[in-house]
Amino acid sequence: FAIDEHQLLIVEVDGVRTKPFAVDSVRLAPAQRIAVMVTAKSTTASNYQYHITMFGDYLPPIAGIFPSVYNGTVVYNSDAPTAVPATIATGFLDEISIESLSGPPALVPDRAVFLNTTVGFMADRSAHESFNLVTYRDPLVPSVYSALTTGGRAINPITYGPQTNAHVFRLGEVVELLLWNPDTLPHVMHIHGHTFQFAERGYTNDTTGALRNQVAQGAFSPLQRDTVFVPSGEYAVVRFRADNPGVWIMHCHFDWHMGMGMSALFVEAPEQLQQTLAVPASVAEQCRVQGIPTQGNAAASNAYNFTAAPNLPYLIANTTALRQ
Repeated sequence: FAIDEHQLLIVEVDGVRTKPFAVDSVRLAPAQRIAVMVTAKSTTASNYQYHITMFGDYLPPIAGIFPSVYNGTVVYNSDAPTAVPATIATGFLDEISIESLSGPPALVPDRAVFLNTTVGFMADRSAHESFNLVTYRDPLVPSVYSALTTGGRAINPITYGPQTNAHVFRLGEVVELLLWNPDTLPHVMHIHGHTFQFAERGYTNDTTGALRNQVAQGAFSPLQRDTVFVPSGEYAVVRFRADNPGVWIMHCHFDWHMGMGMSALFVEAPEQLQQTLAVPASVAEQCRVQGIPTQGNAAASNAYNFTAAPNLPYLIANTTALRQ
């Protein structure tokens, strides 16, 4: 999005206030939000166009069709001409340089989670999106019920089933996520229940670290947001504090990628969750009507028995045989 000959002053990203940051255009991926302030001209001698360009880096251009450009007019004077620019402002958003208005300095991680965003294949050649070659499938028991009803076993990720890509976090620990995208397609990673600090960007083929773009240290307060765009061949590092007990999903916000399995569960402070959360009776009733069990692990068992859990689409790491 851009307005000809007008600067955009970013003041909020994904619902979190930022220190004012001036740009000529803003670029958003699905699920991202940006609020800007615009100062009007002091003269009404001209009108100006604004431009919304819909595009995808991974799609080939089609003349007159894609990218799709939608224009409108910012009217200062209905009798004045409209300025016509030689080019439309564009460019990536420098998230590393945007500072949160009132957030903390860069968090120091207590643990790290590596999430490799890859497409995987089954033996029948069908493709599935995945984290670390684990493609998501819903468990038999909704995971929040597993966290509430399995007692001490709730701290064990296997309780939620191998197909949920579950990670269990302690209350208050700082989690660093390395979102690694060697895929040929970009991914838009979105977390529920949190915003995270944007800490670093780089390239997956940078073996020396020379091209790392890291957030400033010291008193600088990194940008906080809940959705990060990770282009093909790049990675992003984000951090958040696990201070919101619950079962939260992390997924690609290209909806068909999520539907193909690019999701993971973050089970946060299950011990505290068992002491504080009561699921509304109306929700339990919805499960009952649909025949969805609400007790036990992913397979509705109160032991380490996963026989009834949904089967994984077993992805193969080496696709050489499929090409023969």
